[in-house]
Amino acid sequence: MTRNTLISATLTAALLPAGAAFAQDTVDPAVLQTDMVFILNSLLFLVGGFLVFWMAAGFAMLEAGLVRSKNVTMQLTKNMALFSLAAIAYYLIGYNLMYPLGDWAVDGVFSALFPAVAVLEVVGVDAAGADDYSYASTGSDFFFQLMFCAATASIVSGTVAERIRLWPFLIFVIILTGIIYPLQASWKWGGGFLDEMGFLDFAGSTVVHSVGGWAALVGAIILGPRIGKYKDGKTIPMPGSNLALATLGTFILWMGWFGFNGGSQLAMGSVGDVADISRIFSNTNAAAAGGAVTALILTQLLYKKPDLTMILNGALAGLVSITAEPLTPSLGAATLIGAVGGVIVVFAVPFLDKLKIDDVVGAIPVHLFAGIWGTIAVVFTNGDASLGTQLYSILVVGIFTVVASAIVWFILKATLGIRVGEEEEITGLDTTELGMEAYPEFSKG
Repeated sequence: MTRNTLISATLTAALLPAGAAFAQDTVDPAVLQTDMVFILNSLLFLVGGFLVFWMAAGFAMLEAGLVRSKNVTMQLTKNMALFSLAAIAYYLIGYNLMYPLGDWAVDGVFSALFPAVAVLEVVGVDAAGADDYSYASTGSDFFFQLMFCAATASIVSGTVAERIRLWPFLIFVIILTGIIYPLQASWKWGGGFLDEMGFLDFAGSTVVHSVGGWAALVGAIILGPRIGKYKDGKTIPMPGSNLALATLGTFILWMGWFGFNGGSQLAMGSVGDVADISRIFSNTNAAAAGGAVTALILTQLLYKKPDLTMILNGALAGLVSITAEPLTPSLGAATLIGAVGGVIVVFAVPFLDKLKIDDVVGAIPVHLFAGIWGTIAVVFTNGDASLGTQLYSILVVGIFTVVASAIVWFILKATLGIRVGEEEEITGLDTTELGMEAYPEFSKG
């Protein structure tokens, strides 16, 4: 008995109902195989999905730790609200916009009219191009893909922290998760024109992370820096309230990334699929370690003392860097790809400060710059990748996201206003916008 046959037989026995083993000669083996593949693939989507969901907690803790204590409640409120709104917007519009199911109004670019109930009714469409995708339920796929959509909005939240009004931000989130993100994602993961060109982005260095980064960059520029951040050509440090929370958030994100990248295999119905998922897990971990260690060493050399916030973001940049192709690199190559992400963070953070672009948590270097690097790095380990196609796709997604985000931000600024008043910002958004503090027993800071 071969290893593959042994595993299949074991799984068959485990999945059969009690007593069915005595009547195996009456069960069609092909039906059993199909059922097993369906169960295992759906399980991958569900387990991967709730791991990526846990990243919402990671973003919340990271941001709560990196903002000042007078703005912590606001960040937690934003993260709770943005995930919930993303779930509704993605259901009503986004999922069916992202996966046109072969029904394009403009071929490969924009889907035709889409009923929201398709999320529940359509089963077995190979929109993502996986061999076994037809054996996973649409419900599990919707759940998995929603988590990626919500993560995109979380990226924006940290960058524009400490000076943005709550409701205009949440309106932007609805448009980002309902329209902007799923539309460009359809060009790759929905079988659109970028996918037809051969663009490779396994789990979303560009489709997810750079989109969140572009939207955050445009928002930060239009919103402007925090009061007192830049004075007389100098950058004034504004330390976060709780580095323990920020570190916890980073480890949560690191753990969630195994679902982010591993689940993007989109199939667990064969020995080969499981072997690939194992390789993806290992490469994902290696890249994070490479980014963290590189940031640790670089900050020691540049600043004579290690910088914890840089180390945290170095690990995250390593994770973003490997997301475009976590399967084909060796462990060594994955570590180096992540290490470059760590370098990017250490130099990009002060670069943005020189441009007076105030990114509170460092999300732009982590998700945008490292996302671009990770998408380019695919060509070094995957022989099917074309540098020209990768660069063209980065450019197309970037231009679309910048223009669409700028339109939304400017409309919100002109109508509702997106920034709190000077007094409110100095006092803190917790008390002025929400009327409650995260640390009421301590003096405001």
